[in-house]
Amino acid sequence: MNQQTEKFWNDYCEKHEVEPGQAVDVFSFGESADELADLVKQGKKTATCSAYAEYEWEREPLPKKGDLRIVLDAQGDPAAVIRITEVAITPMKEVPEAFALAEGEGDYNTWWNAHETFFRQLLESHGSGFSENMLVVCERFEMVYSADES
Repeated sequence: MNQQTEKFWNDYCEKHEVEPGQAVDVFSFGESADELADLVKQGKKTATCSAYAEYEWEREPLPKKGDLRIVLDAQGDPAAVIRITEVAITPMKEVPEAFALAEGEGDYNTWWNAHETFFRQLLESHGSGFSENMLVVCERFEMVYSADES
C-alpha cells in the first residue's frame, strides 16, 4: 500500500471507527480501472466477478461478506472503499442477468462477451481453456467511502 492509499485508508478508519490495522485488499478493476472506479463512485457498479481458478492459482482466500476493499484508479490512486455484501460461486453460464447488470457495464450480452474474452485470455495464460461451466466468484458490494469525501 503506497503512502497516499495508506492515508486514504486511515482517514476512512478514523471517520468510520474502524481499526486501521485491519487487513484490507487493495485492487483496481482490470483494463478500464478509471471508468469502473467512477461507476463505483456513482453507485452504478455494485457487483464484480472473477475466475474461481484465479484464487487457487494465487493461493488467495475467497472474499467473504463484510470484507472491505480499496478500489484504485488506473494511476494507482485510491478511489473508494467498498464492503462486500454477498458472495456466490456459480458456473458462468448460470450468472443471473440481474447480477450482470449490477456490474454496470452494459446489457447482459455486452457483459457476457467482455467476460468471456477476459476469462479466455486469463485462462489461456495459465494453460487452461474457457468453458461456460467455469466457476466464477460473484461479489455484490456497496461503496462505503469515496475519495471525494476524503
